[in-house]
Amino acid sequence: MFQAWFAIPFWQRVLGGFALGVLIGVLNPDIAQALRPLGTLFINALKMLVAPLIFCAIVSAILQLDGSSGVGALGAKTVGLFLFTAVIASGIGLGVGSLLDITPTGNLVASADYVPKHVPGVVEVFLNFIPTNPFAALTEGNILQIVVFAALVGIAINKVGDTAKPLGDTLKAGAQVMYRITKMVLELTPFGVFGLMAWVVGYYGLASLLPLVAFIGAIYLACLIHIFVVYGSLVRFAGGISPWFFFKSVFAAQLVAFTTCSSFGTLPVAHQTVTEKLGVSKKYAGFVLPLGATINMDGCGGIYPAIAAIFIAQLYGIPLEWMDYLLITLTATLASVGTAGVPGTAMVMLTVTLNVVGLPLEGIAFIAAIDRIIDMIRTATNVTGDMAVAVVLGREPAASDDALGINKQRVSL
Repeated sequence: MFQAWFAIPFWQRVLGGFALGVLIGVLNPDIAQALRPLGTLFINALKMLVAPLIFCAIVSAILQLDGSSGVGALGAKTVGLFLFTAVIASGIGLGVGSLLDITPTGNLVASADYVPKHVPGVVEVFLNFIPTNPFAALTEGNILQIVVFAALVGIAINKVGDTAKPLGDTLKAGAQVMYRITKMVLELTPFGVFGLMAWVVGYYGLASLLPLVAFIGAIYLACLIHIFVVYGSLVRFAGGISPWFFFKSVFAAQLVAFTTCSSFGTLPVAHQTVTEKLGVSKKYAGFVLPLGATINMDGCGGIYPAIAAIFIAQLYGIPLEWMDYLLITLTATLASVGTAGVPGTAMVMLTVTLNVVGLPLEGIAFIAAIDRIIDMIRTATNVTGDMAVAVVLGREPAASDDALGINKQRVSL
């Protein structure tokens, strides 16, 4: 029985869990909502991995790079590429939101659970980069602080040299152990996806989404354009591989991101995907993916604030000028980095964007109730971007193309 189960390709098992969850959510919402603990168990297992995996992987990655100059060059290229795609994402969001009529056709009710988000100042954001207690950062899962501390530890071990080699070897071994635990946990993915999708469909239902169908559709359309056109072009022309091969390889990771709504929670499966299927070296994947999960917010910080701002402007009958669109693009792009590590990042980014163009913050309450539905595609977009950048910056063609059959996939689509 178990052999037959594992003989099914992983992505097919995940897709089957996804489809079955949606079906049960539609047919029997009560049973569907009772299945939520399956999804919660899966998310908890993923969260268990995140802090130790990121810490060990980043230290291990830096130890395998050629000193701190290699780290700096990689970091600069990564951030630059993330900002580039974020600008494009904002443009796509503004284009889709402007061309489509997303004015609600039904009566909207503001969410009673909506609480305005605290918008951190510039000084507060940068002070939050450095952990006052690195062990507390690991315990609390403060990813940004873990990334910074791990980078400092890796650079320091390289600088110290032979004296610190035992510590470096220990952390490298720790990374390998975490990779193995990750593989074990990922076998739960089909069951977790099944439970999460059953709950989402059973809890929200289809009727409750009708007044916001146009808004949700615009977000999904913009994200899909960004995923297939922008990321597809990126991996084809900068990464040198077929977009079809890329999307086929990352499909399971996209489903995990879509159902869990967690870039950090998707890190284990994203890491496994890019290293085992796309030939990205572990030292680059261990560095780029955690950084991307922290600051790469094309879905949350580019597309979503742009379309949401247009939606709220139309809701209140407030016209937007070309300068407003420019401010939305600049603010959304910078906010994607500036609010890194802040809980509720998408809402914080939207709050910042609305403040800049003078739109009423109360409008957020109308879309807060369906944030989970939107967050699914936002997260899938963010994670796809992380993996695309990892392929562009960290793939080792000479070592992996023949083994993966990528040479055969290098065709224009």
